[in-house]
Amino acid sequence: MSTTPPSPPPQARPAAPRPDTGEHPADDGALGWLRALGPQGRRAFTGAFGGYALDSYDYFTLPLSMVALAAYFGLDSGQTGLFTTVTLVVSAVGGALAGVLADRIGRVKALLLTVITYAVFTVACGFAPNYETLLVFRALQGLGFGGEWAVGAILVAEYASARHRGRTLGAIQSAWAVGWALAAIVYTVVFSLADEGLAWRIMFWTGALPALLVVWVRRSVRDAPEASAARERNPARGSFRAIFTPGSAGAPGLLRTTLFAGLLSTGVQGGYYTLATWVPTYLKDERGLSVVGTGGYLAFLISGAFIGYLTGGYLTDRLGRRRNVWLFALLSAVCVLAYANIPAGADALLLVLGFPLGFCMSAIFSGFGSYLAELYPTAVRGTGQGFTYNTGRAVGAVFPTTVGFLADSWGVGGALVFGAIGYGVAALALLGLPETRGRELA
Repeated sequence: MSTTPPSPPPQARPAAPRPDTGEHPADDGALGWLRALGPQGRRAFTGAFGGYALDSYDYFTLPLSMVALAAYFGLDSGQTGLFTTVTLVVSAVGGALAGVLADRIGRVKALLLTVITYAVFTVACGFAPNYETLLVFRALQGLGFGGEWAVGAILVAEYASARHRGRTLGAIQSAWAVGWALAAIVYTVVFSLADEGLAWRIMFWTGALPALLVVWVRRSVRDAPEASAARERNPARGSFRAIFTPGSAGAPGLLRTTLFAGLLSTGVQGGYYTLATWVPTYLKDERGLSVVGTGGYLAFLISGAFIGYLTGGYLTDRLGRRRNVWLFALLSAVCVLAYANIPAGADALLLVLGFPLGFCMSAIFSGFGSYLAELYPTAVRGTGQGFTYNTGRAVGAVFPTTVGFLADSWGVGGALVFGAIGYGVAALALLGLPETRGRELA
């Protein structure tokens, strides 16, 4: 295999701004990226932002309810960790399928299918009579969960100009923190008012919220016209074979890109989901915090995450895609190690360190939407982004499960350091990928 990074695909070469999408790339200022999208692009942004926020909300109903579920069904740490692993593994299938659908039937239609899927099966989890049924419903929820981000990110990326794409997709990524915060608020209220045996079911039932978004998206959002036309003209759209084509003389191919992008996604998501899954349990079981106390500590973590997404989006435009990931991979690993080794009784330090931990582990994600979109040509952008991002989720799912099995002997806090390994993997993966800042998407 060649060690020379592939040259940009012909479809990704710089192009003139697209007047039919209403972009105004010259717009400056804090919200210049939003003005640059134009009316159609802003509606697409709203739909993708809402879909990802509710995707996050539905995802976090499980980690926040984990202690109650373990008590209700009599589960050990390995069994509870399996919930996350199954969700993320099946999400790889859902994400890959959603990516293909996005290339074949369009971004908006695929977005609607993913939102409906994760909403229906999140609600179904609330009716599960036993552990095995809940595991199956959670797996099926992963089908929709896996596809929403990739499809929504591509939809908005194709409206955004190259100058603003990092900030625009960073703002989309910040929706994850919004959904996380909403889940933490509902968790605090529900578990304070209801018995734990019923409270976890109520949490899942509130996963019906995305149904309201579906109605609005169906009526208001459209695919970016020029990108849609380019996709329609290409008979190879939505082809898995295309993203695994090796390079040859005069034709770079996409195999190398797919392999290293998948490895990058694995590292970042392995580290992230380790923390997202186990920090609530760590705070409640090992640090002895109450439901309200856990919510307060999570508020610092989530606030850092929200600002991290926005800051990372800005930096990925200023520093470039690769430098942004390198910077925050290093900082995230340091924060994980520090957070997991705070001495007993130093709860004030635990509270303060939650902010930089949330900031760094989220800022690294901000460039993903723009970076993966820019690595692939229009005809297979959904397929490539859906496959690599969600394969990373599936393989990265090994990390939280490993923490679950190590928790019995190491303690949850000690096992959390395993997540730092993921960030090292991400840094190494960048050695095989090119810088893509400045590319226009046809």
